Amino acid sequence: MIKKTLFAIAVIFCFMNTQCEDDDIVEPQMGVCDEIIIANKAIFDNLVSDNFTFSKAEIVGDCLNFEIGASGCNGNTWEYKLVDSGAIAESLPEQRYLKFQLVNNEECLAVFTRTVSFDLTPLRINNNVNEIILNIDDLKPSLHYKY
Repeated sequence: MIKKTLFAIAVIFCFMNTQCEDDDIVEPQMGVCDEIIIANKAIFDNLVSDNFTFSKAEIVGDCLNFEIGASGCNGNTWEYKLVDSGAIAESLPEQRYLKFQLVNNEECLAVFTRTVSFDLTPLRINNNVNEIILNIDDLKPSLHYKY
């Protein structure tokens, strides 16, 4: 009787060991960004944004990821734009100029952070270095996009 009980416990432990916790985790796909960049000088020149702060900015693959903070009720209604001026500075590597816009209609005083990403592939320039410098208003230092 003890042998059968020990055998049953061993079988249960073997079965539990084959269960994979990773099955429930969905990894983000590389190259999939939340938003697209708008290239329009008129929009760039007239862009007005609600108040926000950059908490973090990084390039991962072809996505530019921003973590921003702003006041609001929960940040779920925020809208974002990243606008390119269309101008390319002739340097090595070339440079582009961008502005980030937050549209925030939430009227609460709490502070939230949200992350949004933008696809950088439309900003690529056919050059020999496969790199551009991104100058984004209110973000220092500039970012280097290598592709």
